[in-house]
Amino acid sequence: MNPITRRRFLATGSAAAGLALADSARGADAAPARRVIVLLLVGGPSQLETFDPKPDALTEVRGPFGSIASSVVGVRVGEHLPRLARQAHRYALVRTVHHDAAPVHESGMQLLQTGHLGGQTPHFGDMLARRHGEPAPFVVLPNRLGNLGLNVANGQDANVAIDANFTHHLSAATRDRYGKTAFGDCCARSLQLVEHGTRCVVVNMFDSIYDRLTWDCHATRQCLSSTLADYRRVLCPTFDHACAALLDDLHERGMLEETLVVAMGEMGRTPYLNANGGRDHWPHCWSILLAGGGVRGGQVIGASDRLASEPARRPVRCAEVFASISHAMGLDGGANRVRELFE
Repeated sequence: MNPITRRRFLATGSAAAGLALADSARGADAAPARRVIVLLLVGGPSQLETFDPKPDALTEVRGPFGSIASSVVGVRVGEHLPRLARQAHRYALVRTVHHDAAPVHESGMQLLQTGHLGGQTPHFGDMLARRHGEPAPFVVLPNRLGNLGLNVANGQDANVAIDANFTHHLSAATRDRYGKTAFGDCCARSLQLVEHGTRCVVVNMFDSIYDRLTWDCHATRQCLSSTLADYRRVLCPTFDHACAALLDDLHERGMLEETLVVAMGEMGRTPYLNANGGRDHWPHCWSILLAGGGVRGGQVIGASDRLASEPARRPVRCAEVFASISHAMGLDGGANRVRELFE
């Protein structure tokens, strides 16, 4: 990847910067959600191996895995997400998220969490706390984002709370239910927090992309060594187990309709496998999951092209995702939401 300066990073995002908060009027719309849980899939999961498989594509595009049917007729997901496949009627998929800024982790992180590039506006969790006059900031588990490659804002630069006690409050049965992983523990703890009044919890699946297993599957065998084999072995099963358990528990407690759940990464992956059998950065098209909080489940919004490389129908900019979260939580900026999610 070519070196990217701070000046170029900020300049390339100027077209997207004003979308989310262009119109602060919300009209008579009522906020459907009382709380939000964001599962941040740090590193940028491949759309082809998760929520936008292309089973009829060539092997170098399709990748090494197959796809499976879901609980929604005609909707298929990656074969390593069987629990979430059974819950597709509860969530919506947006398959055409994209941005035109620099193809680095920080671009998507800023746009999805603040609606802008350059750190001009706070995280929606901080905005939510301020709106309700709550002195405590929103909660990030287990740690705020750290090194993603560039010394620029990553969307979590506001004053956030780090809840360090979550492993002290989980029973063995709960840990089993969520998969007995660090990410599963955080997802279980997020449920406890919102049950006790926390309005916004962000679960960072990882706090960095270097020298650890993440969704950033360049397969370089260096500090970015994660591979698609790791998707099969660890990443997809970990996410599938924990996210499905969270949706189940929220539903069983009667909390899902008033709790917006968003599972999203900051970018997608290249439509063709690289020379190492991995996939590189691709901000031009990827998929996210939204459930509860007024979102109509069982639908797919947008369609990518035959390579999952570009939006073919209903493109959705990152700022529209931010605006949709804002709308669900009753914050200003919801005018640019993805209306299909709530209709």
